[in-house]
Amino acid sequence: METLLVTGGAGFIGANFVLQAIHDGLKIVNLDKLTYAGNLQTLQSVAGNPLHIFAQGDIGDRELVARLLAEHRPCGVVNFAAESHVDRSIDGPAAFVETNVVGTLGLLEATRDYWRTLTGDTAQAFRFLHVSTDEVYGSLGAEGFFTETTPYAPNSPYSASKASSDHLVRAFHHTYGLPTLTTNCSNNYGPFQFPEKLIPLVIQKALAGEPLPIYGDGMNVRDWLFVEDHCSAIRRVLEAGRVGETYNVGGNSERANLTVVRTICAILDEVAPLPNNKPHESLITFVRDRPGHDRRYAIDASKLKDELEWTPAQTFESGIRATVQWYLDNRAWVQGILDGSYQLERLGA
Repeated sequence: METLLVTGGAGFIGANFVLQAIHDGLKIVNLDKLTYAGNLQTLQSVAGNPLHIFAQGDIGDRELVARLLAEHRPCGVVNFAAESHVDRSIDGPAAFVETNVVGTLGLLEATRDYWRTLTGDTAQAFRFLHVSTDEVYGSLGAEGFFTETTPYAPNSPYSASKASSDHLVRAFHHTYGLPTLTTNCSNNYGPFQFPEKLIPLVIQKALAGEPLPIYGDGMNVRDWLFVEDHCSAIRRVLEAGRVGETYNVGGNSERANLTVVRTICAILDEVAPLPNNKPHESLITFVRDRPGHDRRYAIDASKLKDELEWTPAQTFESGIRATVQWYLDNRAWVQGILDGSYQLERLGA
């Protein structure tokens, strides 16, 4: 693919995808609303690069999307645009429905109309890839894994809105023939993540010597996926995924939240010790649990491995160490966020 329209390309996963794709020579038309989690500083390294065209706007703005599609003639759309934080969805679910459901519908309609203008091999090669989450499947018990056929059972306003958007993508394929692909990923971590999420939040609070809040007993389990691995999986699904199919993307790295925090603390004890060598783990504080907190997520990504020969390059140990080091090396990027409206406070209580 030579040109892609990427939505939400100034957010965490989207920006990592944009940077990776441009590095590999793809042209990216990047549409982002620049809400609180969108950050053009993340894309500073491609500022002025002719392979990166940025447009500020909403995926639900059909006229804008139609104009970008007509002007740049991409051979694919990758939809990262979403409100994505469970805690924020508890405080204000309406924004999640507006972006994740209504916005995705507008994007789908504009893309369908553009795709219908294509002919021959160009129409055959076109893809709409929708990036979603494993949270649409609900919560697992102590054993078992989510597969692509696991029934949807979302438990938060965020996951319900993403489940709705997944269903719309499926419907546009079956009703209109739009060549869609959907990926459902596990918890991402890595460079450029907004510090409301667990890993960057803990890193920032630990560096400041502040209490490290852990919900409940800390034994909620997630499968952790390094963001650059996720981006490579999306590229692989774009290249070779079967139209109309869903592919789960996981990191083969199940960890309890408490284990994740203790791992970060141990790395910081090595590379950024506290005064008097006080262990960072002593800062851990258990706080009241999140409402409706799913107990365990775990991804079976064997379909992606077997059909498309993709596996993650990073282990949790290598990925988390690289992530901690990135935040140590890029404190100015973090401070630019903390100088704004977000001050590491708890949301969704």
